Order: sequence, then C-alpha cells, then structure tokens
Amino acid sequence: MTLDVSLDRKGTTPTDAATLILLRDSARGLELFSVERNKKSRFLGGAIVFPGGKLDDADMSPLWTDVATAPAVPHTPISRDSDHLRGLSVAACRESLEEAAILPVSGGALSHVEALALRAQLGAAGSGISLADILRTRKLRMDLAALTSFSRWVTPVAEARRFDARFFLALAPEGQEGAHDESETMASFWATPGELLTRFEKREVSLAPPTHRTVEILASFTSAANAIRAARDACLMPICPDLVRQGDTLALVLPGDPEHPIKEARISGRSRYVLRNEQWLPEDAP
Repeated sequence: MTLDVSLDRKGTTPTDAATLILLRDSARGLELFSVERNKKSRFLGGAIVFPGGKLDDADMSPLWTDVATAPAVPHTPISRDSDHLRGLSVAACRESLEEAAILPVSGGALSHVEALALRAQLGAAGSGISLADILRTRKLRMDLAALTSFSRWVTPVAEARRFDARFFLALAPEGQEGAHDESETMASFWATPGELLTRFEKREVSLAPPTHRTVEILASFTSAANAIRAARDACLMPICPDLVRQGDTLALVLPGDPEHPIKEARISGRSRYVLRNEQWLPEDAP
C-alpha cells in the first residue's frame, strides 16, 4: 500500500470524515479493533485501518437530536459548530456499525448478534430505512457522549483524494465483538498496539502514517481508561503532512519538522514518514 501522492498537485478541498478507534481491555492488555480495507479500494486499498469514512448528508440531519445523546465537546474546536460536531460523531458511529458491527448505544444493551442484524437491516437494498429510524423503532439512542476526540489528520495536498478526518476513541460496548462487512473491509481483528507495530515492522501489514502514529501513541497505555483519559488533553489542531523530496525518495513531514511550515509539533513521535520500499517509515529529520 502506497499513498497516491505527487509533488505537482495543487490540492483540493478536503472532505469531512470521521474515524472511531474502538478499545477494550484484555488479559494481553489494551486491544484495538482493526479492519483491512478491500484491496480494490481506490483509497488505502489493503491497508489496516480503524472504522471510518466521510461525513454523509444524513449524518447532519436534525433527527439525530432525538435518537442520539449530545456529543462530548472537545477542549479544542474540531468542527464549525455544535451541529457539525454532532454530525461528525454520528458519522464515526455509523461507520463503526457499517464496517465493524459495533455501535455505542444508550437506553439498552446491544449484543453482537443484534449489532449484526442492525447492520444487515441498514444495508438491505432498497429498504429506504435510515439508521435513525431503526434506532427509534428499537428504542435505542446512539451514544455520542461515549466518544472522546483524539486527533485530527488532514490528507496532504499532494494526495489525489483528501479528507479532514477527526479521530475519536471509544470503549467497545461489552458483548459486541465486531465483524468486518466483507465489502469495504475484508478482514477484522482485535490486537494490542504492540502486535500491530511488530507486524508492520515485519511488513506483514500496511499502516498509513496517521494509523501508524495512532498505534504508536496508544502503545504507551496499559488500559482503555488511561488512553481515553489522556486523550482529553491531546492536541486537536489539524495535522497536515507536507510532501518533500528526501534524497532519491519522498518524505511526508509533520508539523514540527524543520521542513514543515508549522514549526510547533502537534503530535508526539518522529517528525516525518519516509517512503522506503513502498512503505512509509517513521524517521527523524536528517
């Protein structure tokens, strides 16, 4: 997996998007739910990612005020206004249901089997039934308050398709094991951050820079509660890498790197990702 990047691109306006990083505690430590994108996908085909996607018009519907809790307001604005924040939070949860069969709800528990059935009902061809309608019928409310803002990544100007993606953390609801949809996502699994990083280093999986950096940061936490607690103080300023030449290859430099126009770091870790053998590897500036 490589990003479709070019130094000659002028850039397009990023599309609003949201990603939900689902956490749980296990005997092995903190685990993350990950999915493998369809290799035929135009964007990040074959990569290991967290459930997520673009903001849909239906996510902004005022109907959500009746079938969802109010979202948690982050310490730094990540949206235009409160309605936009609710829409982004809805998008994160909806994508989680569609790609992972996991949905935070209030007003009652949702089992793994029920989550699968809810996803199937939502995806039934020609049903014309919205997720909001389904939740209202089942007397459930989407629990947007369960989401904690974690980071905000904007696709580089040099990339063909651009997104302004807000990353949220949430504790996976008890009893919901998760399952990929066998369409947009072709595999799914729970893994510790350390396991994902080891598989990345062995070139067994592909991780885009935002995913890799997220996993690196979460590897420092021993529990979901600790990770969510720390996220409440995380920097939420946009992270938009710049594409630059580095010798005979390319590098994506992050804010704080000497070659990035923003001189203050907005996320911990190495300041750039360098393309080596079709893999973006974290490195410090030369």
